[in-house]
Amino acid sequence: MSDIANRPDEYVFAGDDAVVPFQVEALDARGRAVQLGATLDDILSRHNYPEPVAKLLAEAIVLTVLLGTSLKFDGKFIFQSQSDGPVDMLVVDFRTPNSVRAYARYDEDRLAEAIAANELSPEQLMGTGTLALTVDQGEYTQRYQGIVALDGSNLEEIAKTYFRQSEQIPTDIRLSVAKLIERGEDGKPVEQWRAGGLIVQFLPQSELRIRQRDLPAGDAPNADQDDEEFDEDDDWSEVKALVATIESSELTDPQVGAERLLYRLFHERGVRVFDAVPVNDDCSCSRDKIAGVLSGFTAEEITDSIEDGKISVTCEFCSTQYEFDPAEFLPKN
Repeated sequence: MSDIANRPDEYVFAGDDAVVPFQVEALDARGRAVQLGATLDDILSRHNYPEPVAKLLAEAIVLTVLLGTSLKFDGKFIFQSQSDGPVDMLVVDFRTPNSVRAYARYDEDRLAEAIAANELSPEQLMGTGTLALTVDQGEYTQRYQGIVALDGSNLEEIAKTYFRQSEQIPTDIRLSVAKLIERGEDGKPVEQWRAGGLIVQFLPQSELRIRQRDLPAGDAPNADQDDEEFDEDDDWSEVKALVATIESSELTDPQVGAERLLYRLFHERGVRVFDAVPVNDDCSCSRDKIAGVLSGFTAEEITDSIEDGKISVTCEFCSTQYEFDPAEFLPKN
């Protein structure tokens, strides 16, 4: 744990692909910030998505990483959208403590139409539908799932709605994606995807919340209210005003970094940062897992899956292809 406001020159910066938790005690605020570089670029590059799809999936990855790294147990945080837009499904799977994988599904014809019409905002690409945010603690536990409507808002606003509805925690979120051109080892220009994000929340134990809990029952805000009452709190208003000053380029610029951004935002109040959590491009697929799925197929389903004398399965997340001999799964005569 470090107080970057007091010793910015002595601090060892986390760099890319690491989530930096932070706390601003003077403002009753806490949060996490991240910049994704090679991890994000590897995920997007192997799929060769059209640029609008890649940017949308990158936003979903940043959001999932920011939320998933808050889990204090072994498990998963899963982001999954289903909608009627050109990009009708996004799936991001974060496994604690630091593994992420993701993929997008889209309609090529409808996407081409959207590109021609310049309808490329996240809300236009997704359309309307639902976003499920799932916390899975393992085989012998019950999943927790929050459902939020995709109603034409961007992912930042949708995430804030999720926290307002499901946890009643005032939350502000910023997300940004960019494709930078850098010089490779051979001197030629190389394109690389980058993304960054920040989530900040008003602490549950803040003085404002304590005062509200002490109100007579008839005066207390009900759970269905949004966080308008917190807008009147000077500390939370200051936090939101500071976050609103963030330029999109600051979230993706490798010369800025998460800690330098936090210092710029909160140095007058004092910002404390904690040990960074690395983020890895790490798919959980394996030959044994896929063989286990195929073992549950009927003989007819196995036969229908045969092409050129073999069964080929490609992981949607990491694009790894597995090949099997159909005889492994057909009944023995």
